Amino acid sequence: MLKSLRQLVHGLRATSHAVEDDLGLTGAQLFVLRELAVEPDVSIRRLSERTMTDPSSVSVVVARLTERGLVNRSRDPEDGRRSVLSVSKRGQAVLERSPEPYQAKLFAALQALPRQRLRQLHLGLSALLDGSKQSRSTAPLFFEDLPPSRARRKPRG
Repeated sequence: MLKSLRQLVHGLRATSHAVEDDLGLTGAQLFVLRELAVEPDVSIRRLSERTMTDPSSVSVVVARLTERGLVNRSRDPEDGRRSVLSVSKRGQAVLERSPEPYQAKLFAALQALPRQRLRQLHLGLSALLDGSKQSRSTAPLFFEDLPPSRARRKPRG
């Protein structure tokens, strides 16, 4: 069990770092960008549903993508009070040269599980978190709160 968790975390970390090095994006940013390309012209709320995370976490990632010119934010033509998001031409160019995000592979694997297995997995992970006294606060997207790899200090020696 612990070996499987280590492999999962290693896969997330390794692919996130590779994406950072190759594209200058975190794995979470690539995942959000890809999900936005799959369903363009959506709100933060809808994008949070697609990524199975809370709107505040998605909003932070979208703000970073918007600052880099990879996402466009505009007014919804049907409801001027609402903003909609879409991938920019620059963002589309990044997606064309990027691998499938690891998170997308995980989501596909989870969606393929029978309902009973998914429930067992949920109960098991919840018990593991409870047993480790892990906080149940809102978690950001995978590794989005880590600094980019270029900013990480390398050991001297």
